[in-house]
Amino acid sequence: MPPSQPIRVRRASPADLDCIVEFNAAMAVETEGKSLDRDLLRQGVDRALIDPARCTYFVAESAGRVVGQTMFTLEWSDWRNAWFWWIQSVYVLPEFRGRGVFQALYEHIRHEARRRDVCGIRLYVHDTNHRAMQVYENVGMTLSPYRVYEEAWSTGKEVD
Repeated sequence: MPPSQPIRVRRASPADLDCIVEFNAAMAVETEGKSLDRDLLRQGVDRALIDPARCTYFVAESAGRVVGQTMFTLEWSDWRNAWFWWIQSVYVLPEFRGRGVFQALYEHIRHEARRRDVCGIRLYVHDTNHRAMQVYENVGMTLSPYRVYEEAWSTGKEVD
């Protein structure tokens, strides 16, 4: 395990593109056994980094090295007249897990959300990712009564 270093969270920039692509690809393999098309993934992350209306990425650094990431997207709640922020693309390097990296990312996002027109933070997790579920509960999140349904379409490039 690496020596203990402070964790610094910052908003990701276009300079983080390669790192975020690698982290997203690793997360897909690890959590869902999916191999992502790297060119398509790179294009998607690049678009997100230059257009904050799509999402906002944050990275966690330790000793100047990016060791974790997450991002959020927006959902308008007419019932609450406020936004939900959906956390997605959570990844922490294996050797930094259990060291507070996700907690630092989550607390940073939570702090930002509480300063804005946001009524809550949500995320979804693969139903077999029990370790992640425990991490989310440890930072104070609770299981929602909602289930996520989807109808997904191909973008022309299949995910294995």
